Amino acid sequence: METPFLFVDDIDTAGKRCLVRFDLNVPLVDGAVGDDTRIRRVLPGLNALIETGARLVILTHLGRPKGQQVPDMSVAPVAAALAALLGRPVPVVADITGAAAREAVAAMQDGDIVMLENLRFQAGEEANDPAFAAQLAALGDIYVGDAFSCTHRAHASVEALPRMMQTVVAGRALGAELSALHRALSAPDRPVGAVVGGAKVSTKLSVLENLVKQVDVLVLGGGMANTFLLAAGQDIGASLVEADMTDTASAIAASAATHGCQLILPVDYCVASALQAGVQTRIASPRDIKAEDMILDAGPESTKAAIAALADCRTLVWNGPMGAFEIPPFDSATNALARAVADRSAAGTLLSVAGGGDTLAALANAGVSHDVSYISTAGGAFLEWLEGRTLPGVEALRRA
Repeated sequence: METPFLFVDDIDTAGKRCLVRFDLNVPLVDGAVGDDTRIRRVLPGLNALIETGARLVILTHLGRPKGQQVPDMSVAPVAAALAALLGRPVPVVADITGAAAREAVAAMQDGDIVMLENLRFQAGEEANDPAFAAQLAALGDIYVGDAFSCTHRAHASVEALPRMMQTVVAGRALGAELSALHRALSAPDRPVGAVVGGAKVSTKLSVLENLVKQVDVLVLGGGMANTFLLAAGQDIGASLVEADMTDTASAIAASAATHGCQLILPVDYCVASALQAGVQTRIASPRDIKAEDMILDAGPESTKAAIAALADCRTLVWNGPMGAFEIPPFDSATNALARAVADRSAAGTLLSVAGGGDTLAALANAGVSHDVSYISTAGGAFLEWLEGRTLPGVEALRRA
């Protein structure tokens, strides 16, 4: 599918100085990398560039030094971990805007790698300072953006820098993300469905307001569904609810109707007197909710209805669980819906895109992570995309 972006595999990088913006903001424990997941994630794209003979200048931030030189936030441990995984040296350039950086890059051979010191040691990074971006631009021929998780931030290495460079491409990981998101909402195969769960309407208000205008079916779950149920006049007992958001929920429901979006709410519930392991549960209908009941998951009829409503969808976006999945049996609805989505995705009849921390954990709990078409690990950037916001780091990569 045609997208408005150029990808790194579309160009010749041999012998070229490539400024590669990764998100290697990993946790450090006693001066060493505590979790190298983000580093391992960039290895396929990095190895591909090495094989082409590109000269790689890696850009990343680490922590929040706020423009100060904080030794404990040096990228040196990150470079050491990357070097160990690659089996080749990854020297760190401390003076990233001075002669040392220019000399280090000038001395590189094809396939060499250097890593610039923590970009956020420079106040110009978070200020999106064009002068700082220009100093970085002087070090490269090609900008490779490969940090979708940073694209919602208008920082110099994410927004100003690519706008200054003649050749700008999306890296492999970012390219896969952009392609999946483009296919999911910008140019989807219809009908399009969405599953949105989580505790509060207030935290996903913009997501809901945008999605009812974009999708054909919207399934709501989790605590936020309780607010919609209360707004519709239903008794929800002692369930988690945002009583001050009922007018907002009603407005979103009205907008869904106006835009032809079918809104799917629970019609039965798994309830208990407390959210704890081993608590006695029962399936309740709206008519027999007791004052002490807490709705902690969608019931079996609700789950069947959600699966049926999404059965004809060709595209699906998922953010948030259907219930308190961390404690069985309140994972039943999420697991059943996840398996239905995964089965269709694996069969090639559904493009499914999921994102958000709880969503990833819920899909892993259901054992279907590998069958969902695409899982975004971007967090804040993924949510802002669902809200329909412009992501500065994505806009900067668009073809002219």
